[in-house]
Amino acid sequence: MTESPTSPRERYRSQVRAEIKERAWEQIATAGASALSLNAIAKQMGMSGPALYRYFAGRDDLITELIRDAYRSLADTVQATATDGPDLTAIGHAIRRWALDDPHRYLLIYGTPIPGYHAPDDITGIANEIMMVLLAACRPIVQGDSPGAPTGGGWSEPTPAMRLALSFWTRVHGVLSLELAGHFTGMKLDPARLFETELGSLAHP
Repeated sequence: MTESPTSPRERYRSQVRAEIKERAWEQIATAGASALSLNAIAKQMGMSGPALYRYFAGRDDLITELIRDAYRSLADTVQATATDGPDLTAIGHAIRRWALDDPHRYLLIYGTPIPGYHAPDDITGIANEIMMVLLAACRPIVQGDSPGAPTGGGWSEPTPAMRLALSFWTRVHGVLSLELAGHFTGMKLDPARLFETELGSLAHP
């Protein structure tokens, strides 16, 4: 007999998977994503290694789940700012709040790549959702722009709005990455003011 999605067995499985992911985030916060160990998580949870592998096929499977959750959370955050119409400054502030709320989550998707790991194609699809909101926010700023969107083949023949969106993406994440990595420490520099300046120059080019 097939178990329904709300059966006790499925609820238990979901709870165990959620706890495994919580333990994984704890490991990432302590030692970084490249040091993630399913066997260590199993030991913490009082499980055998083979038992844990019934919930995640391997380290890369777990990392993919964490990255997918992070991108989904960021995409939902960005899309929530567009309820009354996309605004570039509001999107920037929303991304910064999201990053500061959980730096390890941010760095997992925008930090140093994990050696030997390759994200599946559906991750790109979630990232493109964010870029679509950015494009919608950039078009009113750039007059005479034609509708365009990133495709699976890349950003060929970028429109002015695409160029502005890419500039926003690189500059915003440049400041955030430096801030979260602690590179502004000791510089007597206010990261929030620098971020605000960058947003202002992007929203009013």
